[in-house]
Amino acid sequence: MEENQISETDKDLSNKELINSLKKKNWKSYFKEFFMLFLAVFCGFLAENYRESRVEKQIERQFIKSYIEDLKSDTASIRQVLDIAKLKKSKMDSLMLLLKNQSIEGHENELYFFGRILIRGFSFQSNDRTFSQLKNSGSTRLIRNKQATDSIIAYQKLVEQLDWNYLDEKRVRYEALNYIIQIFDPFVFDEMITETGIGISRTSGNPPLRSYDPSLQQDLAHWAHQLEGSDYIITTKLKKLIESAVELIALLTKEYDLE
Repeated sequence: MEENQISETDKDLSNKELINSLKKKNWKSYFKEFFMLFLAVFCGFLAENYRESRVEKQIERQFIKSYIEDLKSDTASIRQVLDIAKLKKSKMDSLMLLLKNQSIEGHENELYFFGRILIRGFSFQSNDRTFSQLKNSGSTRLIRNKQATDSIIAYQKLVEQLDWNYLDEKRVRYEALNYIIQIFDPFVFDEMITETGIGISRTSGNPPLRSYDPSLQQDLAHWAHQLEGSDYIITTKLKKLIESAVELIALLTKEYDLE
């Protein structure tokens, strides 16, 4: 019984000491504790934010490096396509001259060669590996440099426009094909394909055409002319695109200090 009374007395004293201790604390003590807690949380937030910012900057830099490599790949591809386009234009000019002068008989060899080249395209496929990765992952926000972002978007717009031009060129080639199949012997065309299955070689002699109808020749000349126009638009866009790529490489290299 006495032990229980002593225990209760000790508890009362302990509670009184706690109450007295709380009473002794003024508002400054509470403010100090709150400030220290706030400071610890805030510093932790700053440290985490700084870490994330550094990681994002490193990712941004890697994306830019990768995008520059894609641009270099584009410029190399465009130069090759422009060389092919230049060669095709010279052959199409020769075809138009033969059709205009009605120089058909005795020039079948040339007509077969030019006709085969006429329906071949010279497409350019942009290397969009990095840009697609940025777009599909929602990481475009990582490119914080506004000038870089605007220039990248402008370049990609040019690529999209070029894709539409290629669709139009493809449509014109299909129209020309309707007259190619009426004028030329398909078996001669087949003999002109090289062993690689990619190149074209001239046929031997002057194999006869499937048709010598002047009306069909006029129609073919019309679509050859239309195709020259489509090809001209594409080559003009390709030249503009390669200029844009070179300028963009220089800009990104400078802005991200990658020299």
